[in-house]
Amino acid sequence: MAADMGGSYGSTLRYKSVERMKPVGKHSLLGASGEISDFQELLRYLDELILYDNMWDDGNSLGPKEVHNYLTRVMYNRRNKFDPLWNSLVLGGVKKGQKYLGMVSMIGVNFEDNHVATGFGNHLARPILRDEWHENLTFEEGVKLLEKCMRVLLYRDRSAVNKLQASNS
Repeated sequence: MAADMGGSYGSTLRYKSVERMKPVGKHSLLGASGEISDFQELLRYLDELILYDNMWDDGNSLGPKEVHNYLTRVMYNRRNKFDPLWNSLVLGGVKKGQKYLGMVSMIGVNFEDNHVATGFGNHLARPILRDEWHENLTFEEGVKLLEKCMRVLLYRDRSAVNKLQASNS
């Protein structure tokens, strides 16, 4: 998973060290595009969810699929209240050897795929991923593919910055 670290205030690129990816629980990694304050609110919701899950102390923990379903419901619920969270989210993770990657839009539309993107990445990076991604991709090949996608996005998006945050967690 990779994201640039730019944060805008209106049309001005003001912040250049905004983290858009955060671990969620033991098995998941969440990435977001859009409004940073809404992303912070989502992280508070997820902290409460993980805390509540840990309080059961039953040896089980939420996996990426459960967190993705929760985020889908949160985004859809907020949209129905006409108070949407202005984010598109990518959630990935591994639990018990099962890989998971999903995306949720600001209105609760969601899907799972072998590769996902938000914002401009849906238009510019996904075609590259469709052409070059394959099931037997090595870690090094995956990193090079992500770098290629992020380079294309940097060149084509006026509000992108050349500082990236990447994780393989």
